[in-house]
Amino acid sequence: MNETSYLSQKRTRSEFERQLHRLEQDSLRMGALVENSFLLAHAALFERDLEAATRIDPQDKQIDQIYRQIEIDCIELITLQSPVARDIRLLSALMQLIRDIERIGDYAENLGDIAIKLFTYPPSPYLGELQVMSNRCRAMLAMSLEALANLDENIGLQIKTKDDAVDDDYKQIYNLLAAQKLFGGEPMEPIMLMVLAIHHLERMADHAANVGQRVAYIVTGKLG
Repeated sequence: MNETSYLSQKRTRSEFERQLHRLEQDSLRMGALVENSFLLAHAALFERDLEAATRIDPQDKQIDQIYRQIEIDCIELITLQSPVARDIRLLSALMQLIRDIERIGDYAENLGDIAIKLFTYPPSPYLGELQVMSNRCRAMLAMSLEALANLDENIGLQIKTKDDAVDDDYKQIYNLLAAQKLFGGEPMEPIMLMVLAIHHLERMADHAANVGQRVAYIVTGKLG
């Protein structure tokens, strides 16, 4: 290989790595927005902050825009460049994990809508249990973004172990809601909304665990 060809390949590789780094940074920027959406949904649900709920939808549109651009950029890098095996692993896993992060943002938006509907009713007697579950999910999301930021497979794999507690929260709150008695024509809607809320939180936890596992795959090349 002559020197000109070598320098050309070196410049191409350098540009490729620069674009990879930009994709990782865009993914973290998107993750930060999703984390903020979750905080807004949390405030709407537990502090009855309706203004916070109204701020989620515009932010979710921004999240979706970043998600679509990252996806396009990943596909272009795979098809137009000549990535090595580890790069392909990173790009394919990145495309999957940004989908998980985007879905967490969608569920945060749903929680904001639920908070708005619940506002017209007295607070649920099980709001405290729901807040515990929400805090666990927020911690899992924070861990998943930390794992992504540092490409830390150990943190990534630890997230899955946190999911069991969220599953237990789901079962406990569901059983409490199912056993709740209505009197004097009380509406069913608050109970149904609470069931939806725990469903969304449980799914958010699953997606956070997925992000952690995908980070571990990027680093180790091993699934599961």
